[in-house]
Amino acid sequence: MNLLKTLAAISSMTMLSRITGLLRESLFARAFGASAYTDAFIIAFRIPNLLRRLFAEGAFSQAFVPILSEYKTQHGENATRGLVDHVANTLVWATVATSVVGIIATPVILTLIASGLESGAFDASVLMTRLMFPYIACMSFVALAGGVLNTWREFKIPAFTPVLLNLAFIFASVVLVRYFHQPIYAMAVAVCVGGLLQVGIQIPALVRIGMLPRLSLKPLAGLRDPGVRRILQKMGPAVFAVSAAQISLLINTSIAARLGAGSVSALQYADRLMEFPTAMLGVALGTILLPNLSKANADGDADEYSALLHWGLRLTFLLALPAAVGMAAMAVPLIATLFNYGAFQSETILAAALPLMAYSAGLVGIILVKTLAPAFYARQDIRTPVRIAVGVLVGTQLMNLVFVPLLGVAGLALSIGLGACINALFLYSGLRQRGIYVPQGGWGPFFARLLVAVLVMGLVAWFCQAQLDWAAMRAHPWLRVGALLGIISICGAVYFAVLFALGFRLRDFKRRAK
Repeated sequence: MNLLKTLAAISSMTMLSRITGLLRESLFARAFGASAYTDAFIIAFRIPNLLRRLFAEGAFSQAFVPILSEYKTQHGENATRGLVDHVANTLVWATVATSVVGIIATPVILTLIASGLESGAFDASVLMTRLMFPYIACMSFVALAGGVLNTWREFKIPAFTPVLLNLAFIFASVVLVRYFHQPIYAMAVAVCVGGLLQVGIQIPALVRIGMLPRLSLKPLAGLRDPGVRRILQKMGPAVFAVSAAQISLLINTSIAARLGAGSVSALQYADRLMEFPTAMLGVALGTILLPNLSKANADGDADEYSALLHWGLRLTFLLALPAAVGMAAMAVPLIATLFNYGAFQSETILAAALPLMAYSAGLVGIILVKTLAPAFYARQDIRTPVRIAVGVLVGTQLMNLVFVPLLGVAGLALSIGLGACINALFLYSGLRQRGIYVPQGGWGPFFARLLVAVLVMGLVAWFCQAQLDWAAMRAHPWLRVGALLGIISICGAVYFAVLFALGFRLRDFKRRAK
């Protein structure tokens, strides 16, 4: 399998997901702006998202994929199918039970994390949270299906799946809002519909490889499987880490809610833009690396393991550094072009651009974590990255005490970004100390040439964006879009031209998995 070609395919699917995601956020901003009720929806959506990460994409995937790869490599098809059946049964029943409890306890949960909302927005948040709780059961199944498909090297469907949630959001922003007395409720309905659509698209792909799970009416049936018990044991530390991360996010949300109406929304808009390069590179690399590293570990091939990490790190720096500099230089044009329509007023542009600039300081760290952490997960070592992550998250909250009084909402973003850089540094140190990763030569010249190209690109981006009044171009949206795309294209061309002149070639980054 050509890893660079696979990365390009996954990134193209992820790009489609992120483009529709940005369209969804743009339409959301146009319809609702930054207000107490948009804050209410964002807070409501974060609670099922927290549980989704606990039961699905975060802790579960980290524990499930390496053990599934081991079963596929060493135990045969029947044992692997049985493991998938039992894991699916346990996961779905656990999330259904959690949803029921969560729906009942929603007012108490929101009192703890969103007391800063005004009364009407708080009541709306309670209703929307209850409506969206079943979303976690859908996403748990989607995470399981994605883990299975990725292990079979079927990457495209899992990468495309988030597009369906974005399309549900877009439809709700444009059409459904007309049919609710409180328009923001349409977005909660879109979450539920999007979850069902994502489940539906996985089923034919699972049938094609013969791994569609068979669910049982007995909730505890899967717990008798030793493979399921191993996954649950591995999930324990990961759940702790994900819980700490999401609790930190909820604390940040609570802090932002006290910084004035629209602060949560401003942070959210910046966060969405930051997720674009994070998903395009970090998530895509992690998706490829985890099953391939797991296979190399199961085969006992230490050289292949280290070589895969080397390839991933070089690509991370090659693409993440220019993305970080570009986001910082183009923060105002990005926010203005994507969100400054309808209810999103011009004075909100800078409020959302500042946290985006702050996020960019830590973008390389955020992506490096997604590249380095799979090196531990593939060896079924979840405790080490968990210990690092928990320590870093405590440090992040301590940084908030310093940065938030000075920078407001941007201080929250800066703390998250710097915390990710510290996390990446500790992960890298752990891999080096244990001899898991042995760097190949040439890093010094690589960084020297890379920094020259990034500096030239950054200067071009800053100069070009400064020539236009982006808020004043609101009356000419297509002109503004064209100007933004033109500057991004120029910056990309300049960056890769300088790299080429300095000796970089595409063939240097090609690699085939064994």
